This record gives sequence, structure tokens and C-alpha cells, in this order.
Amino acid sequence: MSKKTIFDNDQYLKEQAGKIRQRIKDFDNKLYLEFGGKLLFDYHAARVLPGYDPNIKIRLLQELKDQAEVLICIYAGDIERKKIRADFGITYETDILKIIDDLKSWGVFVRGVIITRFENQPSAVIFKKKLERRNINVYTHYFTKGYPTDVELIVSDEGYGANDYIKTERPLVIVTGPGPGSGKMATCLSQLFHDHRHGIQSGYAKFETFPVWNLPLKHPVNVAYEAATADLADLNMIDPFHLEAYQVQSVNYNRDVDVFPVLQRILKKITGDQSCYRSPTDMGVNRVGFAITDDEGAKKAALQELIRRFLRYQCEYALGLTTRETVQRAELLMKEFNLCPEDRPVVSPAQETAQKAINDPRLGSEGIYVGAAIELADGTIITGTNSPRMHAASSVIVRALKHLAGIPNKIQLMPEKICDSVSNMKTEILNEKSLSMDLQETLIALAISATSNHAVELAMEMLAEFKDCEMHMTHMPSPGDEEGIRRLGINLTTDPLFATNDLYTM
Repeated sequence: MSKKTIFDNDQYLKEQAGKIRQRIKDFDNKLYLEFGGKLLFDYHAARVLPGYDPNIKIRLLQELKDQAEVLICIYAGDIERKKIRADFGITYETDILKIIDDLKSWGVFVRGVIITRFENQPSAVIFKKKLERRNINVYTHYFTKGYPTDVELIVSDEGYGANDYIKTERPLVIVTGPGPGSGKMATCLSQLFHDHRHGIQSGYAKFETFPVWNLPLKHPVNVAYEAATADLADLNMIDPFHLEAYQVQSVNYNRDVDVFPVLQRILKKITGDQSCYRSPTDMGVNRVGFAITDDEGAKKAALQELIRRFLRYQCEYALGLTTRETVQRAELLMKEFNLCPEDRPVVSPAQETAQKAINDPRLGSEGIYVGAAIELADGTIITGTNSPRMHAASSVIVRALKHLAGIPNKIQLMPEKICDSVSNMKTEILNEKSLSMDLQETLIALAISATSNHAVELAMEMLAEFKDCEMHMTHMPSPGDEEGIRRLGINLTTDPLFATNDLYTM
């Protein structure tokens, strides 16, 4: 049994592509389209709207690829501080490399990379050289002088005029980045400034997924977006400009609403005409709300995302990666719907498993017991705990594989000889302290065993069944566990506890 699909990708593609083509025509066949959110692998949308294709935007670009080219923005400060994309566990600069490779593999043309708010930061300079030596076009944009109040200075040689002009050739220019604050809007406006100086009457629009403008303000799908951006203190709100212009309520978020009067003045200064947009909602191209096929299903999925985000922020706070205020904002959003972590089905089973293990005679080297629970597609929950041989993540995945493959519990999938061989290599050759195998090590050991053990071979065929399953652990995972869980496509949450008393772990 698989999870219920509540989103129609084909309907969304049809509506979104049609609106984009119309917007290109509205601006004399030259449109800069700012892509909000993730261009590739939008797992937030996939979790909130089950059935949503995380790469639907790329499928959209494939339909428009003869008309489109892509500019990728990255804020120099994010390079300098090694900002991490949480769903992949990689830095933003590494994500840029991945985006370029992925777009090329999909047949989408990448014009180049723009390093925004560039001030010769050492790491940004190194990244620029790295790209250029791989024959990637790199452009530098600077902090816009006069922004946001002095429009005369912004729209001048000292403002947008100080930025590199990127000569684009196709009617649709997609401007994207690895995350918020990448400088996408400033890049679009800078390009408009230069285009109009060259006699090109280009225009600007925003491709947004969340918040969904035609869902209620407090719809869980929209509140889940607030939770996803709690670290930015984003707030959803009724678009006051749209309400005044059309007497129709629509949902937008505070940053777009706050910047809209400034944007209107900038666009008027650049084009010489009053902006065609009367509201931030007008500015957006967002048809996602028209492809939701089950509103109640979307609400339930979004409420679960609120809990996931709260648990993630708790862990990020423990790691020093976010603030107490971010955690509190996420907690308040949960309380709006009377939610608690235990409303996530895998939380209590994981915690109860860890508690039971305290009375188990087997004792890990630290005396710290980690519980894990995974919910399979049919709703079955499997639990596991750590032992001297395996991490809790390894234990629960092995048990779940047995369940999925119909293998009796008494059959061992992990032969002692292989476990001992891995443990000896870790301690005797690699000089690691721990004998216990993390999930990545366990999966490799299982793959080796599958060559000579038919039961393991059957179990390994079930690995694809873990995609989009829900999992919780009572302690934060080791790097090997986290990477293994991510590669299996499992949605993991954990309690904000460390699995070892050591400060340094591998």
C-alpha cells in the first residue's frame, strides 16, 4: 500500500506552463522569472503535498527549454560561512555545482552563476576561480547602493549599473538559487536596468510555490511554509495591495508585501511607465493551489510537516546552527493546531524502545540507548535500538527489511564473520573507537552478503520501499546514519540529544 496522492502534477504543469507563456508575451518576449524555493528536489513541497514531484519545476523547464535559459545566484556571505542545504547536508556552493550538473542532464541551458553582494570575500573569490576554470561563466553583483529608499541612486550607474551585465538570448530567463537571500530579485532588476538601456523592453515576474495565494491564510499548507522559514522570521499575511485593488483576499508573505512599494517605484523608474502590477500577488505565477485534489489530505500532511520542522529546529539549536527564537516560532505554529511531537506516529514508539532498552543486559560502550522507529507505507511501525554491533538506524532498517521481505526474525541477515571483519577494519586499521556499524556500513555489508545469501538478496530488493517513509530516532544520527537515511529517501526526525558523550564524532 502506498501513500495517498493528493496532487495532480499533469494539471499543474499544464496550468503553470500556460501562465508563464502568457507572461512572456505580456513583456514583449523577454521575461526574467525569479524562482522562489528549490528549483530541484523540492522535498518540502513533496512532504506537504503527497504526490508532488520534487522535480516538477525541471519538467516544466523541459517543456519550455527551447525558450529558456538559467541564471543561478549565490550570496557571497553564504559561501563564506559555508551555509548548509539541510535536505542534502551539503554547502550552498556544492549545491550550485549539483544544480548545474542536474540542469545539464535535463537538457536545460545554464547561462552562468552570479555571486551576489560580492565584496572579494576570500571563499567567494576561490569559488569564482573554481567555476571559471571549469568553463562556467561567473558574474559578480554588489550590494545595491541606496537600497531600499533612494530609487534615484538604485537605478543609476552607481546602483544597478555597477553590476555585470549578463547578455541573455532567450525569451525566458530563469533566475534561481540554492535558498532564500541568494539575491535573485536584485539580479532580475539589475538585468532589467541594463536591458532597457540596450532598448530591450524586458519584464519581471515571480514563480512561487508557497504560500499558496488562493488557500486560506491559516490553512496548514501555508502555515507549514511559515514553519519552513521560521529561521527567516517570515510571516504569511493577506496581501493588502491585492485586497485594495480587487477586493479579493489572497495570501502572500511579509517580505514580498514589505518590498512591493519599493519594487513598484524601481520598475517605474527603469521602464518609465507605471508598473503593470497592482499587488505582490499579481507579480507571482503560482497555480499550485489548482492542482490539489484532496484538501483534507493536504491539511494532514502539512500538520505533520509542522512537527518535523519543530524537531529539526530543536536539533539545529543543540548544534548551534539556529536560535532559540526560531525554535519558539516553530513551537507556536504547532500550538496553533494543538500539536505536540507525539502526534507524529513514529515518535512515541522510538522513545518507548529506547526506554525498554535500559533494562536490556546488553550495554553499549557509552551506556546511551538510542531508539528508532520507522513507519512503512502500509502504516506498519518497526522499531530498533543500538547494540555493540549496530547503530539504532541500522537495527531498524534491517528489521524493516525482514518484515518487507517476509523473512522470519530468527534468520540472521548480518553474518558474524562480516560484522567482525568490518569491526576489525574500523578499529585495527582505521583507528576508530566504535565497533558498532552505522547505516552506510550496514548497507555495504548487506550488499556483500547478498552475493552468497538468498535471504539477504530478497531483503535488499526491498530497499526502494523506504522512499518517503517516516522515521524518528531518540538521538541525533551519526554522519554515516544520516547519509544512509537520506539516500534511502526516508523523512527523518530526531530528539535533540547526542548519541555519544564524545565532542568529536566521525
